[in-house]
Amino acid sequence: MLLLIDNYDSFTYNLVQYFQILGEQVTVYRNDKITIPEILELNPNYIVISPGPCTPKEAGISLEVIKSLPYFPILGVCLGHQAIGQVFGGRVVRAKRPMHGKISPVFHDGQRIFKGIPSPFLATRYHSLIVELPRGLELIISAKTAEGEIMGLRHKIFPIEGVQFHPEAILTEHGLTLLKNFLEVYRKGVERWS
Repeated sequence: MLLLIDNYDSFTYNLVQYFQILGEQVTVYRNDKITIPEILELNPNYIVISPGPCTPKEAGISLEVIKSLPYFPILGVCLGHQAIGQVFGGRVVRAKRPMHGKISPVFHDGQRIFKGIPSPFLATRYHSLIVELPRGLELIISAKTAEGEIMGLRHKIFPIEGVQFHPEAILTEHGLTLLKNFLEVYRKGVERWS
């Protein structure tokens, strides 16, 4: 079962639909309608933290999920990606240009969630905030734009990935492949990421 934390965003059900296409049973909770003990009781195979219209600090349980449950495979999308960056020492700052419904080439490392996806590929972006990372953190940059804006983060130890763009958006190339890779690479009990 995949638990999707909904940060009150219209893209949430696009993610649900994609994961259902990939054969996952998806359970959705709003970010203020579930607790860490309830998540532990559900014992999901995966946790996905959705996009949303706010900052990570305003995203209900999203930050706490990442802090408290780092051994669960976690994928953060847009706001979820920013929450991952913030939890592990990055700064969430205003982007030089807001990107609402814009398409950008994304360059990546070809590893884990990006396996088998051409670099660059075109991705849909809806955000006005981005993550900045100081050196020496537990996160690595897995994807970026030609201008150097961070589009993907991966934890060095934990099964945690974030993408600033929207893989579930219809104009994002290879979005379904990226989500399938997340499910395959981070299948619970199979430590393919270490």
